[in-house]
Amino acid sequence: QVQLVESGGGSVQAGGSLRLSCATSGRIFSIDAMGWYRQAPGKQRDLVAIISSGGNTNYADSVKGRFTISRDNAKSTVYLQMNSLKPEDTAVYYCNAVLNRSLYWGQGTQVTVSS
Repeated sequence: QVQLVESGGGSVQAGGSLRLSCATSGRIFSIDAMGWYRQAPGKQRDLVAIISSGGNTNYADSVKGRFTISRDNAKSTVYLQMNSLKPEDTAVYYCNAVLNRSLYWGQGTQVTVSS
């Protein structure tokens, strides 16, 4: 069974940093784009960052210059380095990936930033 498992969430004070990881498991033949989304309470799930299989990246304006998405193709893992965190970054963060030409989502990891 193909799965995505996030880790690295937690609580941090404003200005701090966290690094999220999303590892794949199962029988995977191909991995295309991988990305991170977030959903704050009462709000829709929004794109944070996405990285193509070739390493091209795209970021939400609100995180440009603070967050960095990367991937390790050998480990089939995507990362999100989050620096200069703000209270408005508080949300459940979800990774997704196109695996075997189908879209999969992780279960989410909570990130809480206090002022």
